Amino acid sequence: MKRCLALFLAIVLSAFGFASCKKASGTFTVGFDKEFPPMGFVDEDGNYVGFDLDLAAEVAKRLGMELKLQPIDWNSKDMELESGNIDCIWNGFTINNREDKYTWTEPYMNNNQIVVVMGDSTVSTLADLAGKTIAVQDDSSALDAIDANTAFKNSIGNLIKTTTNLNALMELESGAVDAVVMDEIVARYAIEKKGENYKVLDEVVGAEKFGVGFKLGNTELRDKVQNTLLEMAEDGKLAEISTEWFGRDITTIGK
Repeated sequence: MKRCLALFLAIVLSAFGFASCKKASGTFTVGFDKEFPPMGFVDEDGNYVGFDLDLAAEVAKRLGMELKLQPIDWNSKDMELESGNIDCIWNGFTINNREDKYTWTEPYMNNNQIVVVMGDSTVSTLADLAGKTIAVQDDSSALDAIDANTAFKNSIGNLIKTTTNLNALMELESGAVDAVVMDEIVARYAIEKKGENYKVLDEVVGAEKFGVGFKLGNTELRDKVQNTLLEMAEDGKLAEISTEWFGRDITTIGK
């Protein structure tokens, strides 16, 4: 009787342990910058929302995984990924010049690094910014674009690095800087969806593509996510989510 009881307990504990492991392996943890609207941000009710987060939620749902949204300090994104605290970086994450640092999905969206000034600014070209003070998010693709555009970089009077794009825009609104270099998708959202009094210059500082970045070598999870995105592109779900956020389908994967 005691042997039977012991065997029964062993089976129960084993099953419990298996279930726990299965649940842990079924969690999809997405790292994102919570101040990067409309890709990922905190809404008025304190919820994490955004285009990329909606994509991640649909992917997790189709894969039968539990989605965990993990806000991260953008400067610490590599450490978060290497430590296993997050499974991927999915938040308007630029592939260009990072191709060999991460395992990437195919690009799902195009983006430009553009210049934003106040609506009443007399600045209308990149040349007009010669000697001016410009703000940019530190460790960002916008900063990379400035570094890559040598002529533009050398013409700048002063470059101020901020922790987020939103902080850079606050510097612009206060008059502390003359312009901000940032992601077009974020700037357009601020202007079109929130009615901010900004102006975007016609000239761009750099062009780029967005993808989902995984720890180098993690092709297994990358393939699952990429195949699901392709499936969503084929059945129209990707276009549906894009239209909800941008009024049209601006995605590129599967096209």
